[in-house]
Amino acid sequence: MQKEYLSVSGRLVTEKVIERSRFITTSCHAESEEEAKSFVAEISKKYSDATHNCYAFIADSLGNLPRFSDNGEPSGTAGMPILEVIKNKKLYCTAVVVTRYFGGIKLGAGGLVRAYSGCAAENLQAAEKLLYTPCVRLVYTADYSLSDLASRFFSSQDCDVVGVEYSDVVTFTVAVKKSMFSAFNAAATDYLNGKITLLSQTDFIHGFPVCSDL
Repeated sequence: MQKEYLSVSGRLVTEKVIERSRFITTSCHAESEEEAKSFVAEISKKYSDATHNCYAFIADSLGNLPRFSDNGEPSGTAGMPILEVIKNKKLYCTAVVVTRYFGGIKLGAGGLVRAYSGCAAENLQAAEKLLYTPCVRLVYTADYSLSDLASRFFSSQDCDVVGVEYSDVVTFTVAVKKSMFSAFNAAATDYLNGKITLLSQTDFIHGFPVCSDL
């Protein structure tokens, strides 16, 4: 059964230098193990000349697909610390690669743990988060004369207008939480006096913005 989960909205790249080593952290939203592995392979290829490309990911919404790799760093000093940051931030469907270009100064086991976990934490702190929620994608049509009225209705509701198309009529594509569908559709019909038409409804997962300090 699908449930709400928190994840990053897309990709973010951050960078810092620690004791002359250059650390590049890349995070992304990944909804399957295959997608997460593809992301890791892409970043590893992009920085193929780096000393290490360490990673961790949780590639589902239940926490059943955690994976990590130290990629040549001492065991337990890179991949697991990155994974623990993802877990502590309660993120799912999230992958992180921390790339290291060695700068000539050894950090020691404790220093490596702090470096990798710190880089992952700073990146994920800065990343935009979305609350991915079971929703219904609703497609409505209305006459041009009612487009402003329909827009006002949608803007007043707990929904997300994901698309508007103009042809002989105006077509609105709206994401509504599944639990709110019946009440929302009834309110739309009432607000526009029955002059709005629901063309289709499709279940899907949609991300809603959340507070930036999560």
